[in-house]
Amino acid sequence: MTNGRTLDDRAVRLFIGLAAFFCVNAVLAEFIGVKIFALEDTLGLAPWEWNLFGQNGSLNFTVGTLLWPFVFILTDTVNEFFGRHGVRFISWLAVALIVFGFVFAFLAIATAPAQWWITAAQAQGVPDYQAAFAAIFGQGMWSIVGSIIAFLIGQLIDVAVFYRIRQATGERHVWLRATGSTAISQLVDSFVVIWIAFVLGPQKWPTSLFLAVSSVNYAYKMLAAVALIPLLYLMRHLIRRYLGEARERQLRQEAAAD
Repeated sequence: MTNGRTLDDRAVRLFIGLAAFFCVNAVLAEFIGVKIFALEDTLGLAPWEWNLFGQNGSLNFTVGTLLWPFVFILTDTVNEFFGRHGVRFISWLAVALIVFGFVFAFLAIATAPAQWWITAAQAQGVPDYQAAFAAIFGQGMWSIVGSIIAFLIGQLIDVAVFYRIRQATGERHVWLRATGSTAISQLVDSFVVIWIAFVLGPQKWPTSLFLAVSSVNYAYKMLAAVALIPLLYLMRHLIRRYLGEARERQLRQEAAAD
């Protein structure tokens, strides 16, 4: 700890930076998640048709899934250095910002558009700018509620599982507590969000479709999380260099006792 101003403390700056990246990833994932992309076409691969629970389909995901693995990494990094209280704080902050963003998105949709603006993008193939704006930012309420509830439940489960594994392994096996907590929390998250949005919601998906799509989404998230394990170790290395070994060790000890 420095003897100067609070913001001169590198640990404080680190927490602010991690929290900011965490929140912007969470909020951005919610807003860009309205787009569904084809993974095989994006990678230039032949379509791979999955077949689960009597349902089949291709690898289509929301664009928001591209950002969630980074949310997992940031969650585990904050947990590693700032403990359960740190993760809970940024999780509730992210939820508040997501709600804040959607409230103002709906207010923006409700404002009367300038008449010239409605047709301003016709040359780009958008005949009605207002309709496009409303379609993109006016996501269904069931999807919004489902994603927020699933996100918060997943984060709280992640914190608890990470802490239990850390108690059992000590400071060893960073990868185990990171992937273990993600595996359990995202199992809940992946199924809860689709259940609320598409089973309880107006589309009333059958159980077989719900299980199939949820399973595919969970498998994708886990593969991405495992692939990013080297990034977790890289971030730990960079944080150690930024804080110094003594300060870094102090933070991890405080987080473990949190």
